[in-house]
Amino acid sequence: MSDDLSAKLAPYGIDLPDAMERMDNDEALYERLALKYLNNTNYVDLVAAMEAQNYDDAYTAAHTLKGVSGNLSLAKLYKVSAAISDALYQGEYQAAAQMMPDLKAAHDKAVEGLVKWQDGTL
Repeated sequence: MSDDLSAKLAPYGIDLPDAMERMDNDEALYERLALKYLNNTNYVDLVAAMEAQNYDDAYTAAHTLKGVSGNLSLAKLYKVSAAISDALYQGEYQAAAQMMPDLKAAHDKAVEGLVKWQDGTL
């Protein structure tokens, strides 16, 4: 694993050392899987469901986003999506709504890092 890459990804909430444990130190595999996140719609689905106050769909999207971000070691995104998923599961819809700005920030930051990695400007 490249310590340099790890240091470059960390400010974007991406925990490369954790990912390498999960991916058996296969950096190429991780890069391929992580960059697929750029096409993932769970964040958009969650935002739309929350805006529509469709909390069943919001929970599904949040729970799925939690799983994807956890598997990809998008640590900050995982932490917030897990909290939102838990709040929705417990029927704490206002609490979930209050965390949406934090989710947006974590999502946008992870996407920014992944885009920079993808286009070679990281």
